[in-house]
Amino acid sequence: MTPAPEILKSRSEFLACARAQRQGTRGMMVQARQRPDDPDGPIRVGFTCSKKVGNAVARNRAKRRLREVARMVLPEHGRPGWDYVLIGRAGATIDRPFEALKGDLVHALNRIHGA
Repeated sequence: MTPAPEILKSRSEFLACARAQRQGTRGMMVQARQRPDDPDGPIRVGFTCSKKVGNAVARNRAKRRLREVARMVLPEHGRPGWDYVLIGRAGATIDRPFEALKGDLVHALNRIHGA
Protein backbone atom coordinates (compact mmCIF):
# COMPACT_ATOMS: atom_id res chain seq x y z
CA MET A 1 0.00 0.00 0.00
CA THR A 2 1.29 3.45 -0.93
CA PRO A 3 1.78 5.83 2.01
CA ALA A 4 -0.44 8.88 2.31
CA PRO A 5 0.97 12.08 0.79
CA GLU A 6 2.78 14.47 3.12
CA ILE A 7 1.33 17.96 3.60
CA LEU A 8 3.03 21.15 2.36
CA LYS A 9 3.04 23.77 5.09
CA SER A 10 5.56 26.52 4.38
CA ARG A 11 4.94 29.49 2.12
CA SER A 12 8.17 28.85 0.21
CA GLU A 13 6.96 25.37 -0.80
CA PHE A 14 3.68 26.81 -2.10
CA LEU A 15 5.53 29.54 -4.02
CA ALA A 16 7.87 26.98 -5.61
CA CYS A 17 4.83 25.13 -6.95
CA ALA A 18 3.30 28.39 -8.18
CA ARG A 19 6.37 28.96 -10.38
CA ALA A 20 6.15 25.47 -11.91
CA GLN A 21 3.60 23.63 -14.07
CA ARG A 22 -0.11 24.22 -13.71
CA GLN A 23 -3.23 22.65 -15.11
CA GLY A 24 -6.72 24.05 -14.70
CA THR A 25 -9.83 21.91 -14.59
CA ARG A 26 -13.44 22.76 -14.02
CA GLY A 27 -13.29 21.85 -10.33
CA MET A 28 -9.81 23.02 -9.31
CA MET A 29 -6.43 24.36 -10.35
CA VAL A 30 -3.46 22.01 -9.89
CA GLN A 31 0.10 23.28 -9.62
CA ALA A 32 2.93 20.74 -9.63
CA ARG A 33 6.70 20.56 -9.58
CA GLN A 34 9.30 17.86 -9.34
CA ARG A 35 11.70 18.40 -6.46
CA PRO A 36 15.27 18.36 -7.83
CA ASP A 37 16.79 17.76 -4.38
CA ASP A 38 14.60 14.72 -3.56
CA PRO A 39 13.58 12.85 -6.75
CA ASP A 40 12.63 9.63 -4.92
CA GLY A 41 11.03 11.29 -1.90
CA PRO A 42 7.40 11.15 -0.83
CA ILE A 43 4.52 12.80 -2.66
CA ARG A 44 3.68 16.10 -0.98
CA VAL A 45 0.47 18.07 -1.39
CA GLY A 46 -0.92 21.43 -0.26
CA PHE A 47 -4.39 22.95 -0.40
CA THR A 48 -5.58 26.52 -0.67
CA CYS A 49 -8.74 28.50 -1.37
CA SER A 50 -9.01 32.25 -1.75
CA LYS A 51 -11.80 34.40 -0.36
CA LYS A 52 -13.41 34.27 -3.82
CA VAL A 53 -14.58 30.76 -2.89
CA GLY A 54 -16.71 32.22 -0.10
CA ASN A 55 -16.72 32.70 3.64
CA ALA A 56 -14.64 30.59 6.04
CA VAL A 57 -17.23 27.81 6.12
CA ALA A 58 -17.25 27.52 2.31
CA ARG A 59 -13.44 27.64 2.06
CA ASN A 60 -13.04 24.94 4.70
CA ARG A 61 -15.62 22.74 2.97
CA ALA A 62 -13.83 23.15 -0.36
CA LYS A 63 -10.48 22.27 1.23
CA ARG A 64 -11.98 19.20 2.95
CA ARG A 65 -13.25 17.98 -0.43
CA LEU A 66 -9.84 18.61 -2.04
CA ARG A 67 -8.08 16.75 0.79
CA GLU A 68 -10.31 13.71 0.33
CA VAL A 69 -9.85 13.73 -3.45
CA ALA A 70 -6.07 13.96 -3.03
CA ARG A 71 -6.10 11.14 -0.47
CA MET A 72 -7.90 8.90 -2.94
CA VAL A 73 -6.16 9.85 -6.21
CA LEU A 74 -2.55 10.86 -5.48
CA PRO A 75 -1.22 7.51 -4.20
CA GLU A 76 -2.21 5.93 -7.52
CA HIS A 77 -1.66 8.77 -10.02
CA GLY A 78 0.91 11.00 -8.30
CA ARG A 79 4.65 10.54 -8.72
CA PRO A 80 7.29 10.23 -5.97
CA GLY A 81 9.40 13.34 -5.53
CA TRP A 82 6.66 15.71 -6.72
CA ASP A 83 4.86 18.52 -4.90
CA TYR A 84 1.24 19.31 -5.79
CA VAL A 85 -0.92 22.27 -4.77
CA LEU A 86 -4.68 22.00 -5.23
CA ILE A 87 -6.50 25.32 -5.44
CA GLY A 88 -10.25 25.48 -4.97
CA ARG A 89 -12.40 27.35 -7.49
CA ALA A 90 -15.30 29.62 -6.63
CA GLY A 91 -18.57 27.71 -6.87
CA ALA A 92 -17.12 24.73 -8.72
CA THR A 93 -15.16 22.94 -5.98
CA ILE A 94 -18.09 22.84 -3.57
CA ASP A 95 -20.90 22.22 -6.06
CA ARG A 96 -19.18 19.75 -8.38
CA PRO A 97 -20.10 16.07 -7.88
CA PHE A 98 -17.40 14.21 -5.99
CA GLU A 99 -16.72 11.65 -8.74
CA ALA A 100 -16.31 14.50 -11.25
CA LEU A 101 -13.86 16.20 -8.86
CA LYS A 102 -11.82 12.99 -8.72
CA GLY A 103 -11.88 12.81 -12.51
CA ASP A 104 -10.70 16.42 -12.70
CA LEU A 105 -7.64 15.62 -10.58
CA VAL A 106 -6.80 12.49 -12.59
CA HIS A 107 -7.12 14.48 -15.83
CA ALA A 108 -4.90 17.29 -14.50
CA LEU A 109 -2.22 14.83 -13.32
CA ASN A 110 -2.22 13.05 -16.68
CA ARG A 111 -1.75 16.37 -18.48
CA ILE A 112 1.01 17.50 -16.10
CA HIS A 113 2.92 14.22 -16.41
CA GLY A 114 2.42 14.05 -20.17
CA ALA A 115 0.39 10.84 -20.28
